[in-house]
Amino acid sequence: MMGKKKDKSIDNNDAVCVRGPSVCSCGGQALMEGILMIGPKGECQVVRDPEGKLVIKEKAGEPLSKKNKFFKLPLVRGVVSLIDSLRRGMGALFDSAEVAMTEAEKEAEEEKKSKFDRWLENKMGDKAMGFFMGISVVLAVFLSIGLFMVLPLLVSNLVLPKTVPDIVKNLVEGLVRLLIFFGYMAGIAAMKDIRRVYMYHGAEHKTITCFEKGYELTVENVRPCTRFHPRCGTAFLFVVVAISILVTSIVPRFTDAQISNVVLKFLANLGVRLLLLPFIMGISYEFNRFCSKHENVVTKILRAPGLFMQRFTTREPDDSMIEVAIVALGKALAFEGIEVDYSRYLTEDNEPSEEGEVQDGDGGPAVNDSVSNVVNAAADASVSVAGAIDSAADAVNDTVTGQ
Repeated sequence: MMGKKKDKSIDNNDAVCVRGPSVCSCGGQALMEGILMIGPKGECQVVRDPEGKLVIKEKAGEPLSKKNKFFKLPLVRGVVSLIDSLRRGMGALFDSAEVAMTEAEKEAEEEKKSKFDRWLENKMGDKAMGFFMGISVVLAVFLSIGLFMVLPLLVSNLVLPKTVPDIVKNLVEGLVRLLIFFGYMAGIAAMKDIRRVYMYHGAEHKTITCFEKGYELTVENVRPCTRFHPRCGTAFLFVVVAISILVTSIVPRFTDAQISNVVLKFLANLGVRLLLLPFIMGISYEFNRFCSKHENVVTKILRAPGLFMQRFTTREPDDSMIEVAIVALGKALAFEGIEVDYSRYLTEDNEPSEEGEVQDGDGGPAVNDSVSNVVNAAADASVSVAGAIDSAADAVNDTVTGQ
């Protein structure tokens, strides 16, 4: 006789509701040993340093998509939200990596600095960190374009004869892109260094789920919640890939009669795909928004692939990670006047601070990036793009609650 499958939902425990079920207005992003929670009125970044102390950075402010009427338009709002959250998310990621470093690691980085690194740091001061971060992000974007745009187009041109119809070439291109996406996600999930980031990703999802169910935010209540969330950025990425296949499949390619030069023809076809990318992202955002506002059999089926992909990008967190998520969400919700008791999870040194102040820190990250590490940072940045977009996709929550 088959045993009954265990339900991992919190609905089966003895937790007591402290509020009615609702949609959380905050979106989250996993960082290095921490979590960033972004809400419609403010954000909070919480990172646990090597000594176990919580370094908390919070700031009031509205997302860029809410500051201009044009940015609120359908299709436009999705692109704006993604760019804004990617900008904030990448900054938080670099900041968290700095906090999470041990003194030994910082000393090792200092010793590896070249004369040029030291000269640049002396000339630019605190701006050097932003300079290196900017280079890393630009390289990460180029790596992503090369992997998901250039390579699929190149493969479809090489493996198929010229006589094949464009729609077949485009579908093969899309299939290659989809295979690369799955391989990319599976490869990142297998990386030892990224495993803890995905554990924090799981903690973020569990905490938001617990809040949405109306339960008190405690480790005991959050722990049994599912780590899979329908508004995750991983699901958004899958939707982007799927919609890009549908859109590009009907886009004709330039022919030899139009452009005789092979290289120029390839660049022209690539340019069309890059121009379509904002449109594809906008459609993907609206698709996720629609699925978030409607709960039925159809939307559950549409969300299923994205939920499956979260098996790669989330891991079961430990209690210390859940504590970080609770504090981050509690402080982000405080900007909206929503009170959450997270005081039991604060470390002794966490005194109330002014908005934007870094607690238990020196007011900002020290500069320890070297030129030799920029390429490595770019690789790390490209790995973290999914995490940065995660908070942008979760920003759909704001529109669901009507804020």
